[in-house]
Amino acid sequence: MAENTKHRPKILILATISGGYAGADSVGQLHTDYPTNTYILPVLCPCMFPEEFYMRCFEQGIDAILVMYSGTDSPYKGGPERAALLVNQTYPLMKERGIDTRRLRLAAICTVCTKPFLKEVKQADKLLDGIGFVRDEMTSPVAVQ
Repeated sequence: MAENTKHRPKILILATISGGYAGADSVGQLHTDYPTNTYILPVLCPCMFPEEFYMRCFEQGIDAILVMYSGTDSPYKGGPERAALLVNQTYPLMKERGIDTRRLRLAAICTVCTKPFLKEVKQADKLLDGIGFVRDEMTSPVAVQ
């Protein structure tokens, strides 16, 4: 199984501890399977990652990024709105590099959202089956400030 994962497009999930990560934990407690090419990074709030972070992830070979946060139930005032703004500001940078914007997705996932969590991961995996690796569509690097 590990050998198969090496040759599959990679999905990074930025999962808020108060939402997406708790949802991932619920999925684990149910012993539910999801694609093995998925990497989960627990974060306090996704608004702490600037646009350049996403671009560097793509440059380093992450093929899709799911930003899973607790939506308007976030304990951080303005966090969800700021995360949405940063993701929206990343899309034009992706287009400049020839990167399909469907590779970056923002999703509201709560602590018990096992079905929505699984749906998002499986959709991303299916998308990557169709469009492949990000390195195959990227144009030359743009200077990041």
